[in-house]
Amino acid sequence: MESIRVLVVDDSALMRRIITDILQSDPGIQVVATARNGKDALEVLARQQADVVTLDVEMPVMDGLQTLPKILQLYKLPVIMVSSLTMAGAEHTIRALELGAFDFIAKPSGSISLDLAKVSDELIAKVIAAGQHSKNIQSGFKFSTLFAKPKRIIESWRSAANTLPADSASQKPDVRVAGNIKHVVAIGTSTGGPRALQTVLSGLPSDLQAAVVVVQHMPAGFTKSLANRLDQLCAVRVHEAVHGQVLETGHVYLAPGDYHMEVAESGGQLSILLDQTPPVGGHRPAVNNLFRSVAALRAIHLQAVILTGMGSDGAEGLRLIKLAGGKTISEAKETCVVYGMPKAAFETGAVDAVVPLQQVAAQMMRFLTT
Repeated sequence: MESIRVLVVDDSALMRRIITDILQSDPGIQVVATARNGKDALEVLARQQADVVTLDVEMPVMDGLQTLPKILQLYKLPVIMVSSLTMAGAEHTIRALELGAFDFIAKPSGSISLDLAKVSDELIAKVIAAGQHSKNIQSGFKFSTLFAKPKRIIESWRSAANTLPADSASQKPDVRVAGNIKHVVAIGTSTGGPRALQTVLSGLPSDLQAAVVVVQHMPAGFTKSLANRLDQLCAVRVHEAVHGQVLETGHVYLAPGDYHMEVAESGGQLSILLDQTPPVGGHRPAVNNLFRSVAALRAIHLQAVILTGMGSDGAEGLRLIKLAGGKTISEAKETCVVYGMPKAAFETGAVDAVVPLQQVAAQMMRFLTT
């Protein structure tokens, strides 16, 4: 098997060296070049073939957000953003994912992270997944949603941002109902999830007669920015979940990074439980934890939805929800950024509907009314 060729882009020579050493510790990865900013990266790509780009978010001359659309448009390569754990870094990373970045890695301790080895396994796994995806693209296998035209993507979120003011949450009609919830929809996703969630949740009406709970594999510090962004773009309310929060209809709850999330019933109400028990299958939050808790709810119409992502998290939980009488959906292969989690779910034999991403919201609504 050919090595995955990687271009490493970071303004710090030390970080370029550390990232290169981590990646080349895997025999299947070859760092073919490095660049110190986006301008240099584009010049390198003009003469050097690569399969994957790791791209720092914050750089002089041309930063990651300026460079990303050009790489997607000119070279159609999967890009993994490398971001610092700051509020600005998180917001920029969410924007990058909207623009079409394949995934991201969070630097553990700021722009210069000498302890990047803490996330070395994650970095290698994501580069391998991106590399496989790149080779699928090169061999003619097409995914319809990965490389949408950057200009169109940029215009879409700018248009949405202009339509909804910054305090848009207060402008939304209050159609939510606490207690006596009849429908709960549980969604699990990983790589490609932020854009997939935007597509699905923006297809739901503000008077949705269900509560939606979501696990997106994402580290602490990023889920709040993602929830805020989705809340701006969707008719339903979207928030990072809080321990003890009572579920309401027309409301979406996103598990905070580094916390497992479950749903529990007490006194006729459903509420959020958060904990930091050990990771499950390498994940915290874990989709399976959420789905198992939802499967245990009584006298509630349940749905499980698995969207794009690496690995198999959520497959077992989806099976339990199906056994509990719930309806189940998995995203179709042709629209997945990574067909890992939906594939594992489908292979359980417990999936009721396999649909392209753009049809997931409509399928959810059909299941709510049947």
